[in-house]
Amino acid sequence: MSIPRIYQPTIITSHTHLRLDAKASHHLARVLRAKIGDELTLFNGHEDNEYPAVITHIDKKSVEVDVAANITRNIESPLNIYLAQGITRGEKMDFIIQKAVELGVRKIFPLLTERCSVKHDSMREEKRLAHWQAVVISACEQSGRNRMPDVAAAMTLTQWLTSAAPSVRGVVLSPHVDNKLTRTSEEKKSILLNNQLPLAVLIGPEGGLSEAEMQQAYQHGFLPLQLGPRVLRAETATIAALAILQAWLGDMGADVRE
Repeated sequence: MSIPRIYQPTIITSHTHLRLDAKASHHLARVLRAKIGDELTLFNGHEDNEYPAVITHIDKKSVEVDVAANITRNIESPLNIYLAQGITRGEKMDFIIQKAVELGVRKIFPLLTERCSVKHDSMREEKRLAHWQAVVISACEQSGRNRMPDVAAAMTLTQWLTSAAPSVRGVVLSPHVDNKLTRTSEEKKSILLNNQLPLAVLIGPEGGLSEAEMQQAYQHGFLPLQLGPRVLRAETATIAALAILQAWLGDMGADVRE
């Protein structure tokens, strides 16, 4: 059985005794059926350290652990990549966020676009953001990341482009453009790697971005890209784009040859 990784939103200190928060305690006691003496690994999402620990007390409401010496473990990608994603329906957005975390994205921006089926609702916004943050935490626990990506509250595409465009290198995906990032497109790669700014990948929801939204992205300096001849679902396009960029420009280690 693998050793569970548990997120704790607090400062963790080596060689101390720690009572875990209610959410982690419930997960260990009620879901994983953990026992005294079981091992686990703690992380707080803000540093490269993780902390081996052993359960010393467990009951219905709390779990306490002895924390051992920290281990420094940095698996963050050298590619500082952001995902700007048109909000998709239901569990698809959860899936996209989960996979983006696994693929090394550092910041996630859920966007309200023309073809989004999700409408802005300030009453639900706080709950939606908390839910997305929980998805990020779970993905970090599963994937081994010690640094937790940021996920922003939903905003319009215009708001995001206005605030983000000056501080990122951007690409926008569309199946309707004739501009591929291929294995031999060294010129395009050099454009993506020409400075130290984060690389932002803009992807539409189901149905994609409208032509007006594509033009808006171009006006903010975004490079149009097509992944291939087939039209991909929003969630497929996100995974494919992030995996390709991490393989070519990041740390996924692909060695693809002609």
